[in-house]
Amino acid sequence: MVEGFRVMSELGKGAASVIYLVQDPKSKQIWALKHVAKVTEKDERFLEQTESEYNIARQLDHPGLRRVDRMIKKKSGLLSVSELFLVMELVDGISVDRSPPKTFEQAAEIFESTARAMAYMHAKGFVHADMKPNNIIVDGAGNTKVIDLGQSCTVGTVKKRIQGTPDYIAPEQVHRRPITEKTDVYNLGATMYWALTRKHVPTALGKEDSLLGTVDDKLMIKPKRPIELNARVPEHFDKLIMECVEIEPAMRPSGMNEVADRLSVLRGKLLQEATLRKSGSFRRVSQ
Repeated sequence: MVEGFRVMSELGKGAASVIYLVQDPKSKQIWALKHVAKVTEKDERFLEQTESEYNIARQLDHPGLRRVDRMIKKKSGLLSVSELFLVMELVDGISVDRSPPKTFEQAAEIFESTARAMAYMHAKGFVHADMKPNNIIVDGAGNTKVIDLGQSCTVGTVKKRIQGTPDYIAPEQVHRRPITEKTDVYNLGATMYWALTRKHVPTALGKEDSLLGTVDDKLMIKPKRPIELNARVPEHFDKLIMECVEIEPAMRPSGMNEVADRLSVLRGKLLQEATLRKSGSFRRVSQ
């Protein structure tokens, strides 16, 4: 038992956290329980990050975002918090990194839903700041859920240290400039790029893929167009992704609503094309 919950299995581990599949013995409700413990003084930042995750999540209510029900604190003394537990909605599905979309129609649908959820976050004044394939979960019915608000922050935040995932991180995150809605646009663009090509965009972290190896914006290598890596990528999809991963935020789409709207139009065109083909089969992302 952990904090009154029956542990059924371990779902995963993070830098300083473990997530369990648990059940409330009284209500029989199933949850995902995130446990973060302070072992050394350096772990204090993980507690702060987890508390921030909870404070942001509690202000959000959208079907495309994982819900956080409550937070449990454990203290080692009168004032010092040594452990935190987040009681979270169990998202039953598979992440995009483990099961990428099989068709361009499916890709457009998944990323449109993701963009809608993030547009909602932006309207509430928050940025996800760590969009990547393993933070998008798709269930058996095709419903999409964005998870992990551990790096989320208010729009305009300048972080004290570089935070982000190397293959998806935006230049402004590397150089510790204000994190805005356009940051999420870049992260999602890099995610779509990988989903359609299985390649990563070059980022400002440099060849060594280290959070210490930054590259100036002017020296960043422009990524190849997705259509150059996968000739089957629809031109409109190719164009949208390249705009999303522009180095200069002002050159990216105006926001997630624009990204979602363009993906919606694209999906409609792809579905229409599919019905016109004699075989009726979708265009697959890969052969």
